[in-house]
This record gives sequence, C-alpha cells and structure tokens, in this order.
Amino acid sequence: MTAYFDENETQTTQERLTHQGRKMRRMLQEGSKKSQRFKAILDAAGVDPDTFRFPDDMAKLPVISREKLVEWELAEPPYGGLDDPDAEVDRIFISPGPVYEPHLGENDPLWARAYKAAGVQKGEIALNAFSYHMVAAGLTFHNGLRKVGATVIPSGAAGREQQVQLIRDLKPTVFSGTPSFLMSIIEKAEELNFKFGTDFRIKKACFAAEPLLPNVRETLEKKYGIGTYTMYGATEVGDIGFECGEKKGWHLCEEVYVEIVDPATGRTVAPGELGEIVVTRFNSLFFLVRFGTGDLSRLIADPCPCGRTSYRLDGIAGRVGEAVKVRGLFIAPSQLRALMKAWPENALQIVVDRKDDKDVLTARLFCATPLTDALMEKFRKNFRETCTVGIDKLEWADRKEWDVQTPLIVDQRKWG
Repeated sequence: MTAYFDENETQTTQERLTHQGRKMRRMLQEGSKKSQRFKAILDAAGVDPDTFRFPDDMAKLPVISREKLVEWELAEPPYGGLDDPDAEVDRIFISPGPVYEPHLGENDPLWARAYKAAGVQKGEIALNAFSYHMVAAGLTFHNGLRKVGATVIPSGAAGREQQVQLIRDLKPTVFSGTPSFLMSIIEKAEELNFKFGTDFRIKKACFAAEPLLPNVRETLEKKYGIGTYTMYGATEVGDIGFECGEKKGWHLCEEVYVEIVDPATGRTVAPGELGEIVVTRFNSLFFLVRFGTGDLSRLIADPCPCGRTSYRLDGIAGRVGEAVKVRGLFIAPSQLRALMKAWPENALQIVVDRKDDKDVLTARLFCATPLTDALMEKFRKNFRETCTVGIDKLEWADRKEWDVQTPLIVDQRKWG
C-alpha cells in the first residue's frame, strides 16, 4: 500500500502554486466566455483572465457567501448563472437553501484523498452511512471509497437496528458517517447484547459533517479499538481537507485553493491568524470562485511528519454570520423567512443545543393562541420540507414575547 493518493501530495510549495495558477487562469478564461454572471464579476473586479497573477490577484475577486449564492440561484435557477450551459452534467445535487450543485464528474477524486490518508484500501468493506437522498454526501463519499478500492455498503440513513444487522452480516471494517450516528449505532448494538469492539470488525471510522469531540474520539479509540479520522468539506465546493495519521490538522486537498481571509475585508491573513475559510475549486463546469464557507480557522504552515506538503487547517474555531449547521446541514435565515411566509401571523426562533453528543433543535413558534396538535404537526412537516432538518422539540410562546430584537437563530452549543 502506498502512503499517498498521488505524487501531487508531496510536491513543493512552488510546484503547487504553479499548477494551481494554471488551473485558476484556465477557469477564469473558460468562465468568462461561458457565464455572463461570472464575466460580470470579473469585469466589476477589474480582473483580466489573461493577465491574472496567482495568487496575488485573488483578493481582487469578491468572496461569495452562501446567502449570495442562494440569492443568485433563486433569481436564475438552477445554478445562478455560474455554470457552463453546454456542459454535460452527470448529477444534480440539492442542499438546503435551496442550492443546486452540478456534480463535478467521476474523474474528480472527491474524498478519495481523505480515505487514502485514513488507510482505507482495496479489499476493505466500508459502511457508508451518509444520506444518498438528494444531497451530495452519500454518492460523493461512496465514489471516494471506490476510488481507493473499498467495497461499499450504501446503508445511508437506514435505522439503527438495520445498520447493526448490516455490520453483523456483511462485516465491514470501515465506517463512514457522523460520529453521533456511529455512537448511536454502538448504543443500539449493545442494547441487542452485542459487544461492539469484539463482535464486529470495524477498525476505522471516517467522519464529516459534524465535530468529533475529544471524549468521543477517546471512547471510540480506547474502548472500541476504532481508529478515527475527520474530514472537512462543503457541499458547494466538495472536499477541502482531511486528517492523516498524525491528526494534527486537515491537509488541504490538491483540487482546491484555500485562503483564510478577514471576513470584514476579504483580504488574506497570514498563516496562524484566524479568519474565514474561503475556497476555490478548480473546474470547468461551475464557476464558483472564492466561496466563503462561513467557518473560521487558521492555516498551519509547518511541515507534517506524514510527508504531505500541503498547508493544513487547524480545525473550526466558529462561524461567521448567522447560518448554523445542525446535524451536518446548514439552516440559513433565508430558509426560516421563507418558511414563515406560510405562517404570516406568527414568528419563529430556533435554538440549537447539544445533548449526549447529538445536536438538538428546538423551534419556538410565537403565536397569539396555542397551536392545535394538527397545526403543530403541519408546522413540523413544513419545517422539514423547507430546511431538510427535523425539529426535536416544538414550543409555543405568546406572540407578545417576540419583538424585532428577538434573534432568529440561537446556537447554545459549546465545542470546547
């Protein structure tokens, strides 16, 4: 087994910048010819694709937030005018907002670098517990596992008892999903009188979409003998970073250019300084340049003992703006405002907390009179249809308790 996915992971910093500069200029040239919106962005920024200096001129381009992307896609569906209308699109994924994402194609090594760094290889069987329904997660993680040779069990969002049965019968050695779901599966297995660490063969777990808390990592590794690896990405730009065996930050993927910027100015900050993670994925299909993830982090420039030469992200320190991620999916203020158009006499607040390593979502509906059970069930259904995420608890509050200063989203989680 080779240590790296390909030789690009060990190229020098200058070689990497040279290759990325060529890809960036090609993307700018193609995008300016095929997308009127993209050309307008370049013109407004005073950027000429033929004379573009990489990476110095990146700061001339605006950072595009998820809210701005949603706004453009609502005005000009499906891709906000940022696509090549003549390109062949293999799949279209949908994430809350809504945001429509054209699949980048089978040749893109989405997530494969992460699985390779975790030691996943040919001959292994992987249980992929990411959802395969509409969102990008299931299929893109699936393809990454296949690219490193693993056989995939597409279990998706199946119930816990069925997941236990699959693990028992098919004997996977790798779990791919969220840490809270794996802990929940282990809990169910032990309710069924299994000893997870000895009765099953899972020895590696690759996590994304939610934080892996230190106590959970310790439990999985020491109590159950499962090696844990975290991965980081965004549905709009795919995989961004991944943990190697050293577990000292996320190595940046070779297919993306990552900047850490001052959220107020969009200017790049030095390695070691905190700022917003801004990502450009090089491709000729979807011309989304300098996408602002809303996540705060810092770059680690020191060499990693694993031999990979890319910079690393030092985890997530918090969020920029108002959007919040719940159970791996964003809930944005724009979604909540759209939801409330069907309930114009009422007001809404959501509260996100964490209990037993799981996100708990409470919706407080401010009404003149208490809702009937039927109306509460209807609201729950409307909420899930609009925001994708389900409500754990729905509370009624008197409409008089709400005013314009009441925050729409309250995040009470502590990640320390």
